[in-house]
Amino acid sequence: MALLNVRTIPDPVLRQVAKPVANVDARVRKLMDDMVETMYAEHGIGLAATQVGILERIIVVDLTDERDGSEAIRMVNPEIIWTDTAETYKFNEGCFSVAADVSDRSSRFFAIVERPKRVKVRYLDHNGKQQEIEAEDLYSSALQHEIDHLNGILFIDHLSKLKRDMILKKLDKARREQSGRVL
Repeated sequence: MALLNVRTIPDPVLRQVAKPVANVDARVRKLMDDMVETMYAEHGIGLAATQVGILERIIVVDLTDERDGSEAIRMVNPEIIWTDTAETYKFNEGCFSVAADVSDRSSRFFAIVERPKRVKVRYLDHNGKQQEIEAEDLYSSALQHEIDHLNGILFIDHLSKLKRDMILKKLDKARREQSGRVL
């Protein structure tokens, strides 16, 4: 397995819509395994292929403590087929792609995002078999967050313009400071 290069805003690939995967083959399985390894290396709970510059509808998610890959969910062509809009779940979301430096966890930005509490997702698994899963709370939010990436949407797009602009301004300032060009 290999670590992949995570893209950060304003990389234009993050705003593009990923294309469906025709079939789950050895290349796709290796990519999912590399994505899982990258997700763990960056101390995250999810990763979308678009975040590593690959415009294919692939995500990985792991909320477990084991972090050994055995419980990671690998999804190809995930699609939300049902949401429970009666209840919502709020979580302080962050993202590898909304950071001054991907490898520096302290340079990531976070904000409370409110999403549907429960979702049902249809997808192809690591072996190409169609599956459906119902998720709630953090698991539901993580799936929605990663599927958003496949549609060119970042968590900051769910914030008010004021909060989004504030994060982008702080992100720009942090990057200037890291490069030694404090203005």
